[in-house]
Amino acid sequence: MPSDTPLAFDGKAFVRTLTTSPGVYRYFDAAGELLYVGKAGNLKKRVGSYFLKPRLEPRIAAMITQIARCDITVTRTEGEALLLESQLIKSLKPRYNIMLRDDKSYPYIYLSGGEDYPRLAFHRGAKNLPGRYFGPYPSTFAVRESLGLMQKLFKVRQCEDSYFRNRSRPCLQYQIGRCTAPCVGLISKEDYANDVRHAEMFLEGRSSAVIDELAAAMEQASTKLDFERAAALRDQVAALRQLQAQHHVQGASADMDVVACRIEAGMACVSVLFFRDGISLGTRDFFPRLPLDAEPADVLAQFVAQYYLDRPVPRELILGEELPEQAVLAEVLTEQSGHAVELKSRVRGERARFLQMAERNAQASLTQRLASRQTLGTRFEDLQRLLELPAPPRRLECFDISHTRGELTVASCVVFGPEGPEKSHYRRFNISGITPGDDYAAMHQALTRRFRKLAEGEGAKPDVLLIDGGGGQVAQALEVLQELGVTGIHVVGVAKGPARRAGEETLILADQGREIHPGPTSPALHLVAAVRDESHRFAISGHRKRREKARERSVLEDVPGVGARRRSALLKTFGGLAGVEAAGVEELMRVKGIDRGLAERIYDVLHG
Repeated sequence: MPSDTPLAFDGKAFVRTLTTSPGVYRYFDAAGELLYVGKAGNLKKRVGSYFLKPRLEPRIAAMITQIARCDITVTRTEGEALLLESQLIKSLKPRYNIMLRDDKSYPYIYLSGGEDYPRLAFHRGAKNLPGRYFGPYPSTFAVRESLGLMQKLFKVRQCEDSYFRNRSRPCLQYQIGRCTAPCVGLISKEDYANDVRHAEMFLEGRSSAVIDELAAAMEQASTKLDFERAAALRDQVAALRQLQAQHHVQGASADMDVVACRIEAGMACVSVLFFRDGISLGTRDFFPRLPLDAEPADVLAQFVAQYYLDRPVPRELILGEELPEQAVLAEVLTEQSGHAVELKSRVRGERARFLQMAERNAQASLTQRLASRQTLGTRFEDLQRLLELPAPPRRLECFDISHTRGELTVASCVVFGPEGPEKSHYRRFNISGITPGDDYAAMHQALTRRFRKLAEGEGAKPDVLLIDGGGGQVAQALEVLQELGVTGIHVVGVAKGPARRAGEETLILADQGREIHPGPTSPALHLVAAVRDESHRFAISGHRKRREKARERSVLEDVPGVGARRRSALLKTFGGLAGVEAAGVEELMRVKGIDRGLAERIYDVLHG
């Protein structure tokens, strides 16, 4: 009788069938789960190193015992293999690969196009709007700071187009000298275009050229005895020179990133210092998912491949470790970016100083992260003891409700694990069909929508369900779980104390039918309060966004016969919706395209 047990994977026999061409290999376990993705300049030699070496490091040895299948993709060059490997790691997230987890899109400065008066704005996401994008910047703060400088130096507008089109008088930005009020025609198109051009040059890193142009214009204005304009240009030149002095970093090349890695206690931190046009744009830290026994050079190699292959790359990368196959990586980055890219690990002088700075930053961030992780572990263990659980919980979920006098209710669900908040699992629920202000009904609806999917076999089950509220809200949670047949979840209500002071919360243990008061020194209560506060913040921000979106809609949109053009004419004529509401039928008729019948309909809609 034939056995159903699959045959063990014979690595040595498999290697004998391989080609010596470059390519990508993928290891799978018996269940078909992807274990590892790797690339090779010589597939036969690289894959053979896993099965023909007598001794292997523990991480590799543990992986090899699980291999049941190996798939091969042959490529034309090693560079193509590197690109394919990076794409597969990002999309498939193999268990044994070093994985860059913080892959959030970077912010840019956006300059709109196709307009007489372009605007500068913060941008994150797809770059599909007409105009130019400058960046990426290492953080939101760096973008906001740069936009603030743009307002002071070049006075290019940053207001939304809807706000810009409906102005009848200059706004506060004009009053404080940060805008030239193009919305009401206080600057010509030619002068505004010149300001925009200087802003573009500055963002391109050509600040010295901007200063030269402004200095020449200042001399010209002085010659023509236009001393007021000459003084304004003088102040602008002085501000630019001061900015250069403050932000210029001696020894930094025009475009350079400095990358360092530190590993400790099974955790890695990659710290990046960003320099553009000799100006420091700040730093950013990354914490890649790390398999056992990885070395800093391995982490940096995977980081550079995963991070820079689909982003703008500077001309120079200073690395804390020499990478394996560094030349191949530099060649691929050069081809992808369209300009020469140098990878340097042995540096002296100022570059060595920048590298030391990045290494110190990586060590400090790693130490802080480890301390935070240990603190979080202590809190989870204390919560286990407090709730009398058999093991520390792995997943906490907390629900909260937010509204303004019952308007546009939003429920939030945040998730915490042993590593902290798991933001990719956060959810918001727009509540509808209930009596405004009925928090119990809102909680019931949100919980039903969340746990109905769990009852159908979708999603992860929390160990502890935290409910921001007292016995009434907890009763709603128990009722929903019972209706859906969901079991094995510890429901805990978090009720504020009589004085509503932090540390005096009451925990309602639904499954035990009792209340406890852990006190302000309890690590478990610190954890619960942090999760509750995050849920509260997430609910409030969702409610505010929903409320702002609802209020962006004009009441005039409800009037039959009033399209975008007539609505714009009304708002411009009367200076906004308040002016339209204050106008009578006869005044409304003075607007082009508004006859008596339409004016009466507008008046009736606005006055109920």
